[in-house]
Amino acid sequence: MEKWVCLVCDYVYDPAVGDPTQDIPPGTAFEDLPDDWVCPDCGVGVEEFEKVED
Repeated sequence: MEKWVCLVCDYVYDPAVGDPTQDIPPGTAFEDLPDDWVCPDCGVGVEEFEKVED
């Protein structure tokens, strides 16, 4: 699964971890996040994220 980085604050969403602050379980792909999910560090939406290139 691919990681995604917030362009505003550099938070990295790691699907292997999920987002326990918003009850997103491990194994949830970025594409499967709910429409109202926001960055847990700065509060921006998914449109402010880009895929981490290896």
